[in-house]
Amino acid sequence: MPRYKLTIEYDGGPFVGWQRQANGASVQQSLEEAFQKFCGQKLVVHGAGRTDAGVHARGQVAHVILDKDWRTDVIRDAVNAHLQPLPIAVLLAEGVADDFEARFSALARHYVYEIRDRRAPLTFERGKAWHIKRRLDDRAMHEAAQQLLGRHDFSTFRDSECQADSPVRTLDRLDVAREGDTVRIYASARSFLHRQVRSIVGSLEHVGGGKWSAADLRAALDARDRARCGMVAPPDGLYLLKVDY
Repeated sequence: MPRYKLTIEYDGGPFVGWQRQANGASVQQSLEEAFQKFCGQKLVVHGAGRTDAGVHARGQVAHVILDKDWRTDVIRDAVNAHLQPLPIAVLLAEGVADDFEARFSALARHYVYEIRDRRAPLTFERGKAWHIKRRLDDRAMHEAAQQLLGRHDFSTFRDSECQADSPVRTLDRLDVAREGDTVRIYASARSFLHRQVRSIVGSLEHVGGGKWSAADLRAALDARDRARCGMVAPPDGLYLLKVDY
């Protein structure tokens, strides 16, 4: 049966997360229902990553297996029509080989976390960024962040309910950059632990605010103790940017 790769963007605010759950509407469920309306098929939409409630995506990837061949533009347009008015859009549908798996074939996942550090309340970015009223030292954040690059035991930055077999991950990129009153933290790895990015961002905020030094961040990593993590950043500012294959 034909298999299709989907590139998807969504505003995570109205959803309980990517994964279908009993306690509310999810992105996965919404897509599955749209496909059923489109082609009459009850199927599973397999995602590359299970984003949490409130987390957004600009380049989530998923795959579906359909009962028959469809033109890719028809899939995209028909599913999008049935998704309205939900803030989810299929940007691209592509035919792929039978061995393609959105999750297991992924070579890297790229996230960005956005912070607005200004006194005034957010308007357009409300729910789309973490609002911090004091100016952060983004240079200190970037310098400290480099200590987390590479292969480490990230137990400190791992959610207590994380189901991964191992806390060891290889962080390939962790950059902090400023543009006006926007601070962006870019993180790339083959895979991440549950809430790893938000845990790291919350700890970097401690550095940017002068509460922690770079040495404090490194000590937290080396402790391999969840209790040593800084605050967990809210989901509002986190975006799954893209997935590499």
